[in-house]
Amino acid sequence: MRPDPSPFQAPLPAQDRERETLLAAQVAGLNARLRHHGATDVLRVALEEIPELALVSSFGAESVALLHLASMVSRDLPVLFIDTEMLFAETLVYQQELTERLGLRNLRILRAAEIAAQDPDGSLHRRDTDACCALRKTVPLNAALQGFDGWITGRKRFQSGTRAALEFFELERPEGAPARIKVNPLAYWASEDVAEYIAENRLPRHPLVAKGYPSIGCAPCTSPVAPGEDPRAGRWRDQDKQECGIHFVNGKMVRQGV
Repeated sequence: MRPDPSPFQAPLPAQDRERETLLAAQVAGLNARLRHHGATDVLRVALEEIPELALVSSFGAESVALLHLASMVSRDLPVLFIDTEMLFAETLVYQQELTERLGLRNLRILRAAEIAAQDPDGSLHRRDTDACCALRKTVPLNAALQGFDGWITGRKRFQSGTRAALEFFELERPEGAPARIKVNPLAYWASEDVAEYIAENRLPRHPLVAKGYPSIGCAPCTSPVAPGEDPRAGRWRDQDKQECGIHFVNGKMVRQGV
């Protein structure tokens, strides 16, 4: 249930409340219908049932699995890639090579419009990592998603405790925008499933994986992970931060992993 509006937030218009009700019913129906199906079926049905749908990808350590699955369903599916202008050079090269190899015909590169004004010397990440992530990732992604009824993510249940009950379909209520559907085709995959899929399909790994980076974000905020460490230990190391902020629950930013 959506929480009561705060004193600083106007109540939703009747049209938006009706849309939320309809989407909630659609999400519940899709989850019940596809509960025992695989990722490919989830993708196919999502494309059939959600009029305007995009896939958001970081082209990171495990991204190739979902991108490959999506390319087999529709190579014209919009793929949104956020270039924070602080990514590893390897990520930018990998994105270009993978897009060509998989035949992705609708890649859209997103960049923040206010970097020069809000972070002219590129030091914001040292002072306020949340503000830097919001500027370079959350704001441009939210702007791009306003034209879509839903988006596809690579999130999985095993990635963190907050994702332990993740379903294939979720209702998302972004602040200041109409509700939309979030699709998680790999929700039930284990880490071993991802590795096996990549190996069986001979898909290229991100070059930094072999150098000790099992989770890859922006270069200043990502470090190698030692054997035995949590795979995300290298993200915002030694900080009380786990998430860039692009995922939402009940209209609020939550830290769930990228």
